[in-house]
Amino acid sequence: MTEESKILKATHFGKLNLGEKELTCAVLEDGSRIISRNAIFRAFGRTKRGRKKGEVRVANMPELPSFIDANNLTQYITGEIRELLINPVVYRAQNGREVEGYKAQIIPLMCDVYLSARMDKVLTKQQENLAIVSEILVRSLSKLGIVALVDEATGYQAERDKDELQRLLSKYISKELLPWVKRFPDEFYQEMFRLRGWDYPTVSGQRPGIVGHYTNQFVYDHLPPGVKEELQKNNPSVAPGKRKYKHHQFLTDDIGNVHLEKHLLKVITLMQASETWSEFLKKFNRVFGVVEQIELDLEQDA
Repeated sequence: MTEESKILKATHFGKLNLGEKELTCAVLEDGSRIISRNAIFRAFGRTKRGRKKGEVRVANMPELPSFIDANNLTQYITGEIRELLINPVVYRAQNGREVEGYKAQIIPLMCDVYLSARMDKVLTKQQENLAIVSEILVRSLSKLGIVALVDEATGYQAERDKDELQRLLSKYISKELLPWVKRFPDEFYQEMFRLRGWDYPTVSGQRPGIVGHYTNQFVYDHLPPGVKEELQKNNPSVAPGKRKYKHHQFLTDDIGNVHLEKHLLKVITLMQASETWSEFLKKFNRVFGVVEQIELDLEQDA
């Protein structure tokens, strides 16, 4: 692999506001959250040389960046922060240039260095201000994690949410069409017909068209967000109120259909415990946290 191919591209860019600091940040194509090198200098009020007047650089640790290589801080630069400091990330910025940055976790770790050093009373007078800056940054970070802040600033949050949705859908939606298996017990329809005052079964054997609406309202609408929409995409209507397959044939056996069956059991139990349709609606809305609305009588469209 060539050196060129190792350089990752930044896919999302933004400005991260921490206290009064505005830091340039990015998300790389491998998901790494990065704070630019120049932004680290700005965050801690350093010049490009990186040292305040009077600070002594560690001669035997040349690999540390100049913004935190003062002699009196070395005892605090161990473990994770040392690894991050000596391994900056080179990436390709929005304009195509190669720039250097650090994993975003470096910010709270650097704050910890200065705050720990202050607690031990080893800071120089010039470094006291950096401890104050660290306090401000830590307070800002206490509200949201650094990763979440970078995601929000760069717009990567939407991509992340989309990825999480895809992972959820992959658990619920089967890649292959499953053979038809009866998933909706007769009791579901028997209780629905009883509460609506309909004869069961109908003379023709056909169910009123509104039954499909109720199936969505009380069942598929209450699968995890995005699942019903994915089912509709995979199993589109071929005619008004008609689909080629049953939605549940697209659900995974181990998670999707198990969830469906458990939900159906709850709905049937609520139906059986109700004397009227309106009573069932009130119980259903309470159990499933649905805001009660005036229901239009759609039976005439059946």
